[in-house]
Amino acid sequence: MRLVIFAALLLFWRGAVAQIAVEVFGGSKKTTVDVMFFKFFKNKEMQHSKWLFFNRNRSSIDYKMTHTNTLPQFGFTEAISYNDQRLKGFAPVVVASVLNSGVYPKAGFQFSKVKSNYTIFSWLVAEILKQPTVDFFFLGRYTPKLTDQLNLFTQIELINAFPTAKNTSLTLIQRARLGLKIKACQFGLGTDFSAMGKTQFTNTQNMGGFLRFEF
Repeated sequence: MRLVIFAALLLFWRGAVAQIAVEVFGGSKKTTVDVMFFKFFKNKEMQHSKWLFFNRNRSSIDYKMTHTNTLPQFGFTEAISYNDQRLKGFAPVVVASVLNSGVYPKAGFQFSKVKSNYTIFSWLVAEILKQPTVDFFFLGRYTPKLTDQLNLFTQIELINAFPTAKNTSLTLIQRARLGLKIKACQFGLGTDFSAMGKTQFTNTQNMGGFLRFEF
């Protein structure tokens, strides 16, 4: 299964031409680097096909890191969806998540709507495994014009994991960004909040500033 997923991703990669967004976030507890894009593949006529590719690579370094504890974390997420106009933004999607703990194939439904000044991108997927974890992901971005050269930059992100196995913790993550956008550069303040647990939760908040650039 893993080899099939990665082979498909490599084949589709050549057909995707995307604008890549890179964010560096320096917070009070850790620094994160986030590389993300989603783009429609091109057909033979170099027009948008119905296949949408989502790619995200994210890593974090905790300031309390030692040789044995609080080691760097990474996550790679690759997703391919088939978008038919008749579904009005909804689409079936397959996802491969590569984390420190292993590789997790998933499948479900996605919603995507991208305009010049706002983006809505979301999915609800479940692992193709026994006792799967159900993931809900939401990314909302709004960048209205303030002047001819300046835009407001606002973004909210939700990443929630709901396990079906007993005695397994929920993971709830919220990230917010508020700043300014000047052409391909965005900067401002942000916060990453996470909660893990079942009946009692362990909360972590990382507040700081971000610098984001679109290549």
